[in-house]
Amino acid sequence: MTAALPTTWLDIPADHPFGVGALPYGVFSTAATPEPRVGVAIGALILDLAGAARDLAPDLVSVVSGPALNALLAAGPQVWAEVRAAVTAWLTDDTHRQRVEPHLVAATDASLHVPFSVSDYVDFYASEQHATNLGRMFRPGQDPLTPNWKHLPIGYHGRAGTVIASGTDVVRPQGQRRSPDGEITFGPSQRLDIEAELGFVVGAPSELGVPVAHTAFERHVFGICLVNDWSARDIQAWEYVPLGPFLGKSFATSVSPWVLPLAALEAARVAPPERTVPLLPYLDDAETPPWGLDIRLEVRLNGHLISSPRFASMYWTGAQMMAHMTANGASLRTGDLYASGTISGAEADERGSLIELSWGGQEPLKLGDGSTRTFLEDGDEVVISASLPGPGGSVIGLGEVRGRIRPAS
Repeated sequence: MTAALPTTWLDIPADHPFGVGALPYGVFSTAATPEPRVGVAIGALILDLAGAARDLAPDLVSVVSGPALNALLAAGPQVWAEVRAAVTAWLTDDTHRQRVEPHLVAATDASLHVPFSVSDYVDFYASEQHATNLGRMFRPGQDPLTPNWKHLPIGYHGRAGTVIASGTDVVRPQGQRRSPDGEITFGPSQRLDIEAELGFVVGAPSELGVPVAHTAFERHVFGICLVNDWSARDIQAWEYVPLGPFLGKSFATSVSPWVLPLAALEAARVAPPERTVPLLPYLDDAETPPWGLDIRLEVRLNGHLISSPRFASMYWTGAQMMAHMTANGASLRTGDLYASGTISGAEADERGSLIELSWGGQEPLKLGDGSTRTFLEDGDEVVISASLPGPGGSVIGLGEVRGRIRPAS
């Protein structure tokens, strides 16, 4: 049974995705105050967190100040809980209203930034449906899943320096490509794709050489965000053997501006799909509270809904991804971002990438205006949003991650 939804003195519609049960963290600036600073989304407003803390909780100022969330991320679970409790109290107890209102900014007056300084970036491949679809395309007549797939969460290290804010244009990447007749050329990608993913933001670090158990997920991971891991499929196809993704992935990864803390996810927790292969002890979560998440994404291309993937179908959880990522002793660092990989379901309208939606380009996707797509064209805009169950029967949101394709430079 989940906790009741507290009421706020703010005039917020009951169905607003950023109600008092959400309270996601981000970084914003305004024309009047251009320095980026930490904020909390509440309805159509943003609470200037450092400003409010200076007036109401001076002991918290040091962890909520600065141009990024990293000080708060590094502070650990006890402080995370203290800050969330304080913000909830400020927004629900009318006695705080007079002191809080001066620190509220209209979201329409704000510019949003990458919410944290990214230390490392890792991308996983955790959807059985996505992996199966790609296996059927590229290895017809064979088992679509590689022999290791159900034994461990497969992933690769990406490029932290090209994680970009939602709304930032994506320049079509260039690279080597191999034509069907074997000619090697260099030029703009002709098969530019999206990947609708969920990102996990690491807060408290871990010690180098010491694996982190999946049961320690809540002690190290601060929250979640939306990710679009743009992919140049033709560049990727030529380069990935034998070491995996490289230039076909590293040119841009967009993240949503709001990080929803794990504390807001209690009502969304569900059991992951049944595991059909016994797991080694460090990944076996059968006897622990589940970290599957009932999150529904929506993917729009030029305003047209093209897919509605569900994270609940993901074979591997964020806790298991973290455990495997550190199983060899690799450490977690504050600001690490790791993503789920493409979220795809069993139905055709639940596929989280164009390569699946167009079945490798063989079945063009028809949009609502009558146009078709196999892969992205210059000028196309992709918007990914998500919602999930919140406290007291509410529905909360993750905001959106958007990006528009610009021609190759």
